[in-house]
Amino acid sequence: MKKILRFLVSCYFWFELFFISALLFPFSFVIFLFTFLFDKKLIILHQFTCAWSFIVLKANFMWRIRVVGREKIDKRETYVIVSNHQSGADIIVLFLLWNNYKWVAKKSLYNFPFIGWNMWLNRYIVIDRGRKSSMQKMMADAVKTLRSGSSVMIFPEGTRSKDGRLQQFKTGAFHLALETGKPILPIVITGTSMAIRKGGFLVNKNHNIQAKVLQPIPYSSIQGMEPRDVTAMLRDLMLGELNDGPVK
Repeated sequence: MKKILRFLVSCYFWFELFFISALLFPFSFVIFLFTFLFDKKLIILHQFTCAWSFIVLKANFMWRIRVVGREKIDKRETYVIVSNHQSGADIIVLFLLWNNYKWVAKKSLYNFPFIGWNMWLNRYIVIDRGRKSSMQKMMADAVKTLRSGSSVMIFPEGTRSKDGRLQQFKTGAFHLALETGKPILPIVITGTSMAIRKGGFLVNKNHNIQAKVLQPIPYSSIQGMEPRDVTAMLRDLMLGELNDGPVK
């Protein structure tokens, strides 16, 4: 009986996600058409996408979600935003920051109906894993985005964790901070690894999820450091937060 109930709950989650997305995508397209000429950073469209995620999560009765430390974000600042990556739910949860940024996301996500098409409209940054030329273009696009005044959101682990444990970090995000002189905004997510397992269809209900915004790290604190040392410092910081225990 429990397996059947879990299956039905999972069907509901995926149905409401794609139903709401199908319903809202035409509005995204209209917003893009009416704003892209004067809103070069596509802030209005991104804020609508944040609202889109908010609606999806509100319609999802299975999870209890908290965003802690949002007040630490300076809306006037441009950040290299880094977060651990536990599951596909991380993306919709992080939109609840309501902060303007561009995602760095793998190319295959942009092919998803409605959701992926909206990512194209937002001009999020594409990376095709395994191709060196794509990595170079991603870095160039991210530098351009940061210098234009839009923050960039990256998962330094590169892919979702299979068991919720923090994986090794790649150095790309920290190269960006050092090259552009931008502060780093670390975010630690807990709970999403149990909500949706990597590569899985089944969704767990009655689960607590938290996104915690840590204290921003100014460029002056990392200036002159090697990227690998900044990478290790941020991983240790986030690992310490994760080891504090699950969300209460």
